[in-house]
Amino acid sequence: SGRDGNFRDCLCAGAYQGGLMKRITVFSGHYGSGKTNVAISVALDAAKAGKSMTVADLDIVNPYFRTKDSAKELEAAGIELICSDYANTNVDIPALPQSMYAITDDRSRSVIVDLGGDDRGALALGRLAPAMKEENDFDLFAVVNMFRPLTTTAQDTLEVIKEIETASGLRFTGIVNNSNLGEETTAQTVLSSVPYAEEISRVSGLPVVMTTVKKELYPELLGKIKNLEPITLQPKIW
Repeated sequence: SGRDGNFRDCLCAGAYQGGLMKRITVFSGHYGSGKTNVAISVALDAAKAGKSMTVADLDIVNPYFRTKDSAKELEAAGIELICSDYANTNVDIPALPQSMYAITDDRSRSVIVDLGGDDRGALALGRLAPAMKEENDFDLFAVVNMFRPLTTTAQDTLEVIKEIETASGLRFTGIVNNSNLGEETTAQTVLSSVPYAEEISRVSGLPVVMTTVKKELYPELLGKIKNLEPITLQPKIW
């Protein structure tokens, strides 16, 4: 993996549906960026396209918005879920499951990782970083949302990116523009975020690998935004 922009040449609208380029794809970003929703939606689309998928929840920062909220949907799609035993309980313990090491130990898996939303959360990935670097078959995507209080500018978002890189011991390989206002999101909301994502790309040297949009708005924006990715909103996540 590297900052060479290879994704830009092969990723088109909806191409992530079954078209994951690397064995491990990690989605990380600041709290409220929507990374969990993106991770689950991408995994579900890949599974529908016939790809054998595992989703790993390494978010030890936020116990309220977890991949386990969609456990039944993931199971129905044949997607294995790796998450803390304490997820969706009233026990708030920043514990990671021992099974997380299967992410790197079992190279037959295609894995999507939902990573904690700040530098403290990114420390979890640091345990797997040496093995991931050795295999060198991963992407680490920064999920950004200009409508969240602490990432409203490209410079503020870049600081978050640097903090996560330092804590995880890995470098980001691309940007996912997931700027949204939840259910109030309109096509114009998404369009207005494109310059923000492009500025992050300029100052970081990272390509914008996708701009996400809920599937209801996808037809309205198709052809207006490069690398547009339709995603499904998950309960309690967006």
